[in-house]
Amino acid sequence: MALLDFMVDANFRDENAGRVVVFPGGRRNRGYVVKSEAEEQKIRSFLRMFYFAHLSILSLGIFLSLDWSREISSIFGRLYEFWFRMGVSVLVYSLVVGLPYFLLWTSYKNAFLSFTSAQDEVLVSAKSASQRQNYIRAGLIALGVILLGLGGLVFLIQAK
Repeated sequence: MALLDFMVDANFRDENAGRVVVFPGGRRNRGYVVKSEAEEQKIRSFLRMFYFAHLSILSLGIFLSLDWSREISSIFGRLYEFWFRMGVSVLVYSLVVGLPYFLLWTSYKNAFLSFTSAQDEVLVSAKSASQRQNYIRAGLIALGVILLGLGGLVFLIQAK
């Protein structure tokens, strides 16, 4: 939950116009004024559901594509060929994740419009130093997780 809260908190800012939400995938440098605490909680819960679905699709897709790539490469008798297996994995991942993610994104865009109105749109200032630092920290954590995953993948391939 801390990861989801971190991702959701990055979308809210305090500006001169008041509390502002910047939706991911929205127009650059545009935010929407949040009028009440109840509206902010409603938007927060929506963003938590979106990010949870987003992470679920991506993580389950990677596990499914790695397993299917192992099965497909063993059918072709190339179990130990790393590049063939990775190619199959990328192909399966793009197919398995592509459609669900497209459907999630279109439903997100439609729901995004129900939380905003043109009158509440404001220009958002550049990101503060603390926000940039948080993004750098999150990027480093993501890079570490990716490197650990790749290391584990190489270990599993070498073990077979």
